[in-house]
Amino acid sequence: MELTVLGNTVRHAIDHVEVFPAPTGITTVTFTNDELNSMCPVTEQPDLSTVVIEYAPDEWCVESKSLKLYLWGFRDRAVFAEALAVEIATEVMNTAQPHSVTVTLTQRPRGGIEVRAVSHLER
Repeated sequence: MELTVLGNTVRHAIDHVEVFPAPTGITTVTFTNDELNSMCPVTEQPDLSTVVIEYAPDEWCVESKSLKLYLWGFRDRAVFAEALAVEIATEVMNTAQPHSVTVTLTQRPRGGIEVRAVSHLER
């Protein structure tokens, strides 16, 4: 697979993460982003979340710049936290094909309620 965003100026969100060959001996990779923006599908108010993506690589690792640009694409999307966690986990599973992936999405409180949604996928 070819990396197309790393080393290039990209000023827009992308639809998929990119991957590179996993080095021998890597067992777990964890990404944390505390600036994931999306919109409430009912009120269209902004939602701000922290997302933790942990996966056990097989042949491929997710390239972090492409992940940042992929997550950027949710800022104008109306989606519930639960569906967002599943969508991100599915993207990592489909593209990087790890042994397993767990996405934990914690939506900041609105109306006093914090939402934590977890999606765990295994091959």
